[in-house]
Amino acid sequence: MNDEIRPRRIGVITTSRADYSHLYWPLRELATHPGIELGVWVMGAHLSPEFGSTVREIESDGFPIHGRIECLFSSDTDTGMAKTIGVAILGLADALSANRPDLLLLIADRYEILAPASVACAMRIPIAHIEGGEISQGAIDDAVRNAITKLAHVHFTSTETARRRVIAMGEEPWRVHHAGAPSLDHIKRSMLLDRAALEARLGISLMHPALLAAWHPVTILNDTNAEADSLFSALARVTDQLIFVYPNSDAGSRALIDRTRALAAVRPHTRVFVNLDAITYWSLLGQVDAMVGNSSSGIMEAASFALPVVNVGMRQQGRERARNIIDTPADSAMILAALVRATSLEFKQSLVGMANPYGDGTAAKTIVRVLAEVPLEHLLIKQPTPLPNEADLP
Repeated sequence: MNDEIRPRRIGVITTSRADYSHLYWPLRELATHPGIELGVWVMGAHLSPEFGSTVREIESDGFPIHGRIECLFSSDTDTGMAKTIGVAILGLADALSANRPDLLLLIADRYEILAPASVACAMRIPIAHIEGGEISQGAIDDAVRNAITKLAHVHFTSTETARRRVIAMGEEPWRVHHAGAPSLDHIKRSMLLDRAALEARLGISLMHPALLAAWHPVTILNDTNAEADSLFSALARVTDQLIFVYPNSDAGSRALIDRTRALAAVRPHTRVFVNLDAITYWSLLGQVDAMVGNSSSGIMEAASFALPVVNVGMRQQGRERARNIIDTPADSAMILAALVRATSLEFKQSLVGMANPYGDGTAAKTIVRVLAEVPLEHLLIKQPTPLPNEADLP
């Protein structure tokens, strides 16, 4: 086929259940666009039985998988995380050389996303990046996100503030698009489960109150689980139904998994789920009474359900928040007090009519429109940021 009329090849990298749930609707739009040839490269936790072998969900959804990169070390340390990046680079170099896309789409801030960004940079493949310009000071994700922003050539931000921050980092304004968070497209476009269907899917009866707990290692700390004692101490004392989802595959995740399962073994009305598909997870957000933990989903998606969220500790420090968030230090007494407030009728009533600052569920169409139309010629060449006057420097 002539290069002038062949479809534009868009490659997408996905590494885990978390980013795939955000990428689902952009992938759907890309797959049905007449001018785009979609290819998906799967790596990391997707291929790990320990984390649910979630590649099967991608297969079931019918997206074209062009490569599977085995790279996740069976480790629970930061050394294992660093080696995972290195192994991923080696695998991706071969995989992207064999089937080179015109543009590579990356999302968010997981440490392993440094691998495809590095390979694309070396191979002169333009990068489009979703969810740059945000802040999460309690995780190495913050540095990863900013590094990918500077390696990327097209940007899709979740908020207008994030767009301004990306431009302030020296990116040309025409490259930076405020799209909203694509995870919210599920809430607008997917058929979420009602309470009875959700209970059947999960195999549980939801009680009142029911709490969803999502806790991840705090990767900026030397002891990534230093804040976990306070959380588990608090949760051992509440009497509400408790539904845990697995942590990310970061240093310290296995210790968290063991601790979660130990609590569930002795605490009534407690369930632990290794993986929940996006529809089930978003449906659960719409049915529980509150959420507790340090997950970005409590910040970004829970607001669309006006769900009270007790955000614990420093992991999400700096992120934009809606008024459903109750921030608390990693202190068991303060966590318990925040949970009492979160499940109160008064607090729930205060959230009626609230808006989610991360968007309205139309991100995928914006992302794919730009990916289909952005000129590829000279996309790799960025114009330098004008220097400030010497007199203006501190």
